[in-house]
Amino acid sequence: MEIEFLGAAGTVTGSKYLVRAGDKKILVDCGLFQGFKQLRLRNWSAVNFNPADIDVVVLTHAHLDHTGYLPVLVRDGFAGKILCTAATRDLCGILLPDSGRLQEEEASFANRHGLSKHKPALALYTEQQALQSLQHFSPIAFGVDVDLGDGVSVQLSPAGHMLGAASVRLAHKGKSLVFSGDLGRPNDLLMVPPAPIPQADWLVVESTYGNRRHDPGDPRQILEQVLNRTFDRNGVVVIPSFAVGRAQTVMYLIHQLKRERRIPDVPVFLNSPMATDATRVFLDHAGEHRLSKAECDAMRAVAKIVTTPEESKRLNQKKGPMIIIAGSGMATGGRVVHHLKAFIPDARNTVLFVGYQAGGTRGAAMVAGAKEIKIHGEYVPVRAEVASIDNISGHADYTEILDWLQQAGNPPRQVFVTHGEADAADAMRLHIEERLKWDARVPEHLEQVVLR
Repeated sequence: MEIEFLGAAGTVTGSKYLVRAGDKKILVDCGLFQGFKQLRLRNWSAVNFNPADIDVVVLTHAHLDHTGYLPVLVRDGFAGKILCTAATRDLCGILLPDSGRLQEEEASFANRHGLSKHKPALALYTEQQALQSLQHFSPIAFGVDVDLGDGVSVQLSPAGHMLGAASVRLAHKGKSLVFSGDLGRPNDLLMVPPAPIPQADWLVVESTYGNRRHDPGDPRQILEQVLNRTFDRNGVVVIPSFAVGRAQTVMYLIHQLKRERRIPDVPVFLNSPMATDATRVFLDHAGEHRLSKAECDAMRAVAKIVTTPEESKRLNQKKGPMIIIAGSGMATGGRVVHHLKAFIPDARNTVLFVGYQAGGTRGAAMVAGAKEIKIHGEYVPVRAEVASIDNISGHADYTEILDWLQQAGNPPRQVFVTHGEADAADAMRLHIEERLKWDARVPEHLEQVVLR
């Protein structure tokens, strides 16, 4: 087998690995690069393979940094199957068309207001192209060996990170290559824990939190404090949130705080069509999360759903106290950007981040203390309080990853540490070498390795 690291090497986004096994060419994940402009520009560069030559794509989970390049792959000639869990297929049916629609809207906005250096500004792909890519999805069950031909097989096991999230095991001629995917946490509020690590001769492991531990405190207490001090100022709390997983966790926590009367019964608005649809998907995949049907219903009922752009615009004219949950989680696009533009100049308000913020994103800049951020071509002053809750992340921290790795019966021949910023990936490498005494390294972008 051979592996080529086409994304998520030295950075936390753009997950994309080309594996050659026998006569098969397998793409594991097909994600968008996000964050710094030099990374985002990679989305526009031609990939160094012919999409028509790829036999099959295997997905770890539905987040766009793992799936968001699929419409381009299909548009440019890929004709095979996209293998994933049923929940991943259902969520991609929400996320990918929304991504295409959002890119079309942003290109149109830039052209109307002269905000792009490109004449005209173009979408990377359209909503229709995203819909076409969905025709290639073919769901497979956890724990079942699927024959890819030429002696190559694939098996998925639960990774816990979000609905449908999987670790991927590719096998060929008695040897195995495992991709951890994004690993969830053993005691996640919503998701079940990851399954034990599959047997692996070679392992590709994520390192998003490779240099950090999650705060052991109760996230409800932190959320309660942030919300109440903002409400005391009659302020608005804007929560940029990933539509799948994080939005549902935040809604569930708010439901608990309201039920226990730890916060006032202020209006809550869910301004994310994707999050609304994703919340319904929770009911269809009950075995993959901890919530009962009653808890799912209560979570959904805590927020008023904002459905139209006109309703979204009217929110910006409202006064506090209120809570607005809107995508995207790193404030890179979507409706939350318009809310930030409206509310961050006012010191009564709060922006609360509840997930990982990749370098180069508006979210990372605000968490780092930026006094102004660029939105729609102009700089907007940040006078609002900026807060964050790190311990409701869907990613395992480095100690939780090490605990997962220790379940392996035999150590892999080699561990490749990916899907982390440079400092986090190198810290994870060092943790693996020092605690487990395994051979680990951080691969370079576009590096090719023959697995012997």
